[in-house]
Amino acid sequence: MTTPSQVFQSGSEFLHMRHVNVARGEVIVLHDINLRIANGEHVAILGPNGCGKSTLIKTITCECYPIVTPETGIRLLGRDRWDVSQLRQHLGVVEAHLPGERTGVTRGIDAVVAGFFSASTLWPNLHVTPQMRARAHAALERMQATHLEEKLVGQMSAGEQRRIMIARALVQEPEMLLLDEPSNALDLAAQRELREALRLVAQQGTGILMVTHHLADILPEITRVIMMRAGRIFADGTKNELITAEKLRELFGVEVTLTRRDGYWHSW
Repeated sequence: MTTPSQVFQSGSEFLHMRHVNVARGEVIVLHDINLRIANGEHVAILGPNGCGKSTLIKTITCECYPIVTPETGIRLLGRDRWDVSQLRQHLGVVEAHLPGERTGVTRGIDAVVAGFFSASTLWPNLHVTPQMRARAHAALERMQATHLEEKLVGQMSAGEQRRIMIARALVQEPEMLLLDEPSNALDLAAQRELREALRLVAQQGTGILMVTHHLADILPEITRVIMMRAGRIFADGTKNELITAEKLRELFGVEVTLTRRDGYWHSW
């Protein structure tokens, strides 16, 4: 069985966190995080609501910053410091909400192209090249969403909007795709369609770092699970080691029954 450390050794470093503590306001929400993730690795961060998963993602994307101590360190893609605009060219970040009020009145293709500029729409001062539009079309093809090119984002279903947001994150061809609760607010059909589209992204070589509290979000291609509880890493190991009724009971504090079908785990 491949261990997380063996996976790391086989690829370049995406993330290395050492003794990271993060506060939101007056409250420390991440406690002594030590974590290494390889570039191109497929990882799920699993835990209950409020455990610090989203803050961890925001720390990786430089939206939150750690408390400075002599022991603290964060390296992303081999560098200690990044200009945030440059970092976004290497990370595809997908959040649950639309990026700005203008996105809703923007065509699907334009919302994806706007990802090159981290903008909510294509403002008149932005210079869009034919190559950008070609890459936006290719990103929509990866998400099986080219039929949404001319539709206004605000007129799309939640599932369609999520596909646009993922295509927007993929347009820069990032090494890693970061997803925060990707199936939230989606109905069962949209959840299934989204997961199958993300499987294709993973199979095509883009690394996936997914934050979720839904066990069914963990794609078959995801091999490593990091469990978080109360702002700390509770467990870190292979999916087969950690997706057990005993571990999930410890993590969520409830009795769990598990089934597995077509590479997905389900619980109740």
